[in-house]
Amino acid sequence: MIYKAIGIMSGSALDGLDMVYVHFQETGGKWSYEIQQADTHPYSPEWTERLKNAVTLSALDYQLLHTDYGHYIGGEINRFIDAHGLLHKVDLIASHGHTTFHVPARRMTGQLGDGASIAAETGLPVISDLRAMDIAFGGQGAPIVPIGEKLLLGAYAYFLNLGGIANISIAPTPTNSSASSGQAPAAGLVAFDICPANRVLNMLVAPLNKAYDEDGKTAATGKLHEPLLNDLNAQPYYFLPYPKSLANDFGTEIIYPLIKKYKLPVQDELRTYVEHIAQQIKNAIATSRTTNNERPELVEGPTSSAPQLLATGGGAFNLFLIERISARLKELSVEVVIPDKKLVNYKEALIMALMGVLRWREEYNVMSSVTGAERNTINGAVWLGNL
Repeated sequence: MIYKAIGIMSGSALDGLDMVYVHFQETGGKWSYEIQQADTHPYSPEWTERLKNAVTLSALDYQLLHTDYGHYIGGEINRFIDAHGLLHKVDLIASHGHTTFHVPARRMTGQLGDGASIAAETGLPVISDLRAMDIAFGGQGAPIVPIGEKLLLGAYAYFLNLGGIANISIAPTPTNSSASSGQAPAAGLVAFDICPANRVLNMLVAPLNKAYDEDGKTAATGKLHEPLLNDLNAQPYYFLPYPKSLANDFGTEIIYPLIKKYKLPVQDELRTYVEHIAQQIKNAIATSRTTNNERPELVEGPTSSAPQLLATGGGAFNLFLIERISARLKELSVEVVIPDKKLVNYKEALIMALMGVLRWREEYNVMSSVTGAERNTINGAVWLGNL
């Protein structure tokens, strides 16, 4: 059966709404996909400010924003549908929303973007609140993309997402049976948030009137500041065992002020923070190997003697950041792979669409091995629109 779904993602970097229209097919337990259409709808300055300041609002104003943003998402989906001639071609919409509060220790996470409002605007079935059930069962509610990496992209030892927050998924060492059958391992996948990434880099380059550091050119001209790097690397979060996850305010309220305290030129701030990201990615992989006493191997796909890491998210276009990550991971004999541009840009939206399809089928779409929840869970509230 073919499922025709739209996936919506708003990342912590606040660069806009990522939208994909995807055809999924499941045959004998194996999933395939084809991205039919994909766009990013940038936020206006007004929406950027409203989302950025959401955590400071009163309870009433927050709920009003939740509703307003849902109607806004619905309107943008309608624009997407009209632009690509998708009327009467979409089975369902899966919307992640925009994360504001994330406190898994108190079994709470908050994503703006009311699903009922989206359904009212589009007249289509909408699935939202894609983290809530995992959180209710004691999980971190993050990362949630590993289910899609497992079902759709299972050819790599590591999956790195360089979004507002950098997170990683680590495949288990394949068993002899899985290696001989050419199938990706079925269990044991772990994943966790590593450190803030694009959100902090974008904040640092903003005084130069840039939305982001294109290709990392500004960072490449800076000087590494060792005392700041040491302070960054000493943050307690980095020494916690996984499963673990980060809220956006770790980057904006802890990391960013720590960097600014040193009063460095912007170029040096960027250069040092790029090195911090690269170092923490290396540490995450090295720690996982020590913890598991194993080294994940490539299961299928590109032929290489070294385990491969698939890097996606906006940071994969930052050439200097990728250069520094590659240099660090070379010390661990890990090769960095950048896929086609569409997958780099829209992997998260793609996987939101898949999670919506799995929810529609009433199948698990968040894995407890990743989040630390009591069990695997079926996540997502369903809003039926005009059905």
